[in-house]
Amino acid sequence: MQNTELSPILLSIIAFAPLLGSIITGFFGTGFVGNQINRRASHIISIALVAVSAVLSCYVLYLVAFQGAHYEGALYTWTWIGKTQIEIGYLIDPISAMMMAVVTSVSLMVHIYTIGYMADDVGYQRFYSYISLFTFSMLMLVMSNNMLQLFFGWEAVGLVSYLLIGFYFDRDSAVFANMKAFLMNRFGDFGFILGIGLLVAHIGSFNYNDVFANIDKLQGGVIPGTNWSLITASCICLFIGAMGKSAQVPLHAWLPDSMEGPTPISALIHAATMVTAGIFMVSRFSPLYELSNTALSFIIIIGAIGALFLGILGIIQDDIKRVIAYSTLSQLGYMTVALGASAYNAAVFHLMTHAFFKALLFLGAGSVILGMHHNQDIRTMGGLRKYMPITWITFLLGTLALVGTPFFSGFYSKEHIIEAVHASNVFGAGFAYYATLIGVFITSLYSFRVYFLVFHGKERFEAHDDHHHTHDDHSHGHHGGKPHESPWVVTLPLVLLAIPSVIIGALTIEPMLFGDFLSKSITIHADAHPAMHEIAEEYHGWVAYAIHSLTSLPLWLAILGFVVAWYCYLINTALPAKIYRFFAPINYVLENKYFADWFNIEVVARGGRKLGSFLWRFIDKGLIDGVLVMGSSHVVRGIAAVSRYLQSGYIYHYAFAMIIGVIVLISFFVLVP
Repeated sequence: MQNTELSPILLSIIAFAPLLGSIITGFFGTGFVGNQINRRASHIISIALVAVSAVLSCYVLYLVAFQGAHYEGALYTWTWIGKTQIEIGYLIDPISAMMMAVVTSVSLMVHIYTIGYMADDVGYQRFYSYISLFTFSMLMLVMSNNMLQLFFGWEAVGLVSYLLIGFYFDRDSAVFANMKAFLMNRFGDFGFILGIGLLVAHIGSFNYNDVFANIDKLQGGVIPGTNWSLITASCICLFIGAMGKSAQVPLHAWLPDSMEGPTPISALIHAATMVTAGIFMVSRFSPLYELSNTALSFIIIIGAIGALFLGILGIIQDDIKRVIAYSTLSQLGYMTVALGASAYNAAVFHLMTHAFFKALLFLGAGSVILGMHHNQDIRTMGGLRKYMPITWITFLLGTLALVGTPFFSGFYSKEHIIEAVHASNVFGAGFAYYATLIGVFITSLYSFRVYFLVFHGKERFEAHDDHHHTHDDHSHGHHGGKPHESPWVVTLPLVLLAIPSVIIGALTIEPMLFGDFLSKSITIHADAHPAMHEIAEEYHGWVAYAIHSLTSLPLWLAILGFVVAWYCYLINTALPAKIYRFFAPINYVLENKYFADWFNIEVVARGGRKLGSFLWRFIDKGLIDGVLVMGSSHVVRGIAAVSRYLQSGYIYHYAFAMIIGVIVLISFFVLVP
């Protein structure tokens, strides 16, 4: 394998082509500086430039995987802060090359899909500008060679996510959702920038390579004035940023509400790219995390809670997009658990496979919404497979990949996460193992619940023509009628995404998990964290692994979830209502989403506002303004008011004062020895 130096010009074309499309469409198609290009020209330009980026990204991935190509360097120096150099540059290694290909390929599918899905929307060109800008921001994040550029991409995807979630800005629920996402990500980003600051303060550089080359300066160090381990504090602060961006407990509540945005952004942002940024970041910083078992334990416990308890919420959702949103939360928990087990390869592998089948499920849900005339309630569907055959079969393939069906992509990534957790020796691994096992059953149950209610059983849409339209009904006509298959610009991306959802796992498992593909990007101390080493010893090929799974517990838990969903929603359809009534107290907790929203609104938001009001009234206005600032002026004014009486203008008054002064001085010298 020869080592090839990638061209920075090629890399810049990949990164900036989507930005160019966003600028052209945003400035000249939305009325910002006129309407020089129409809707058709807007999507042609945007799709063409993203396609260029996608094709070149796949070419770069090929060069990296088969010719050992790489690039690490600065394009230019932006500025200096003391002796610290601030650069703009790229680091292209296996993990970044893989992320570039995933981001641009899924983005291309979403761009094509949008032609059909947003056809009647008044914000058509504005939407294309936003999603192209998001693609550029995500590429900046994964291609950066330093933490400042990483932070720029990190904040940029958050900003564009805010714009996309609140795309229908004249709807109160959308405005609330995008503010919620923005503010909750700010909590995480505060920890993220603290982590970066700690590293820069002790290393003196923003560059990844400088940080990793000087880890010795971090080991054994403590935060000044405390006994906190420097490397543990840095890793936990960085992970708090990942908790916000990748929607981990307790910073997860923004993601389900983000379904207020149009369906294409659900696939682009909340399945394939933005929410996986935290997983990418922790994997990138694996040399640091390997030195802190405390940070790894924190990560594995947080991930396990999300994988299990957030997945349970998917069972009670009736909005087709919200079910998939809670599925995303659960699968992000699986990836996070793998990070905590030092199975970074497995986490990145599941990131890749999940990107394809979850994007497929979101876009499939959007196709159903189109076919159902913008109804999203799965209780008013049923029997759609004969009306929407392409959507049906592709949605089924995505579901099979999600639940971990042998030979499908999700099977290989999820099974190895569970095995890695079982082999892990960090604190919390036992809890995480059982949480991920139970999560397999939960995933299968809510996935097949949606599948059976939407595509099988009794047709319920004719009896519910008066259903309420939700979320994506903005700017579309509300009309009933028979369901219908979506246009080809919608179904083509479904077919193209279904292919990797089935085969990408089997094709890439060996280089991703057991080869040396990710060895240049990820560091694992096998002696201290043997999980990946142990599962590698049990692997004997993708076919043998799938056959062996027939005797494994996760597969039978997935089958059990399928059987329960089949019986409850096709055979004995009255049973779910009885179960619901029997578990009414538990359902009350679940319907209130473990009271996470209540806590955020009543305790954090309103409590913070009351605290702010108290601080303003008694500290700012009362103490600072009233005592320190205005108080000093009152003292000066009072002294002046008294002293002015001493300035009477009469000579005998001044003579009397002088005599009194002389007496005081004489008395002082006489009485004081």
